Amino acid sequence: MPYIDQKRIHFGFSVGTHVQDLAIRNTGFTTDGGETWYADVPAFSPGFNVGLVGDLYICPYLNVRFTPTLLFGNKTVELREEHSDARRTVDLKSTYIMMPVSLKFSSKRLNNYCPYIVAGVAPTVDISKKKNDLLRMKTYDTYLEVGLGCNIYLPFFKLIPELKFCFGLGDILQHKRDDLIDPLDYKYTQAVKKALSRLVVLSIYFE
Repeated sequence: MPYIDQKRIHFGFSVGTHVQDLAIRNTGFTTDGGETWYADVPAFSPGFNVGLVGDLYICPYLNVRFTPTLLFGNKTVELREEHSDARRTVDLKSTYIMMPVSLKFSSKRLNNYCPYIVAGVAPTVDISKKKNDLLRMKTYDTYLEVGLGCNIYLPFFKLIPELKFCFGLGDILQHKRDDLIDPLDYKYTQAVKKALSRLVVLSIYFE
């Protein structure tokens, strides 16, 4: 398939796995009762993702890609009280629709292999139903994406493993929580100053 990369437009699909994380900045807020709570993500759980790809050929070393992807996963946040052994765990399930637009910079093809790097932005919507969690994430976010991969040329299609790192650009935590039933639960939201979303995505493309 010596000329497959010179097609003006081509399409494909992807499957893969990912992990979700939060870069949390705590406030050190102390309640009237002397409690100081801190939040952290102690462990990662793998999720599943599936998507489509549309690729526009610009020149031998540059392509524009649109890769809408559906991601199913969760983040587990542990809330700890500084002066005691008190713990609260919040399991935040997410179903993301990501719509990345990126530039793909490829090297020269060597036999049936061609490594590349990719960078772009990804507007994202979380379509999971929100419940009265102690912490709640916002519905919309935008990610900056960088990654690397390699085109592997097979007789009838390209197989492309790709590893991508995604950095949320805005505070994703909802700080105003009028829905909380117990006023004492406000201390958990007040404990977190900012939470930035992070994703590591491993995808296999078939193009």
